[in-house]
Amino acid sequence: MRLCLKEMIPIAKKRKNGEGTLRLRKDGRWEGRIVVGYNEKSLPITKCVTAKTKTECSTKLEALKEQYGRSSDKIKPDMPFGDWIDFWYQTYCRHTLRITTRTDYENRIYNHIIPEIGKIPLNRLSQSDLQQFYAKEKTDGRKLHAKTYGKGLSDRTIRGIHANCRTALQRAVQEGLIRTNPAVGCKLPPKKAREMQVLTQNEIIRFLHQAKEEGCYELFLLKLEDVRAVLADMSRKGHTAEIRALLQKYGAAKLSGVDPANYSVLLKDVEGLDPAE
Repeated sequence: MRLCLKEMIPIAKKRKNGEGTLRLRKDGRWEGRIVVGYNEKSLPITKCVTAKTKTECSTKLEALKEQYGRSSDKIKPDMPFGDWIDFWYQTYCRHTLRITTRTDYENRIYNHIIPEIGKIPLNRLSQSDLQQFYAKEKTDGRKLHAKTYGKGLSDRTIRGIHANCRTALQRAVQEGLIRTNPAVGCKLPPKKAREMQVLTQNEIIRFLHQAKEEGCYELFLLKLEDVRAVLADMSRKGHTAEIRALLQKYGAAKLSGVDPANYSVLLKDVEGLDPAE
């Protein structure tokens, strides 16, 4: 214990994460408190004990940790990696996640990571262990619906598993349990960019017409070049005369003379020229 020289008030020495806190209350009794979990709003749930002396309070606090928490002597370098990633998830991670995200984390941790590499000691887990684990999951890791989706996990799931392992191991580095993070440098499946879906000519026309009906057309305001491209395509299909007639309908001999506010309805009319599309 240290003393604050200004007021001569005893100040409890700072304790490590997970050990709880001890403090001397104004009424002269000692109080010990630990965090046993978090509620749905991510606020800590605490339990406390009190005693007349610091020694007695410390003893009660240890008993409280055994009852509600995880004893600090179980957190050590040679503990099974499965126990560590479970502790990491329950202590540092779970309360920060949305319910749907928790489901993804728990599936990866409890259905894949722990069953496959959970028995390896934390300080013995190597990059090779992780790399072999990812390769196995990629080819034969799916637990459900293997007949529909294949035996292997998707690239996205493999990257998610790796992210959980890497973050948990990095926490172990910060806690001084291991010197380096073996997940750093692992080779992962590349991220595949989604193929761009290009709308057809008629799909563009219908989309813009619907946007105008719903009052959000300005967000997708057509440019002269956009309309000209559609008309040129229809002209190549043999509708030149019909296009000229439509332009005259809107009081113009050429497209540049049409009011931009009429572009949407003009394209709607153009759509009717080629119903087979």
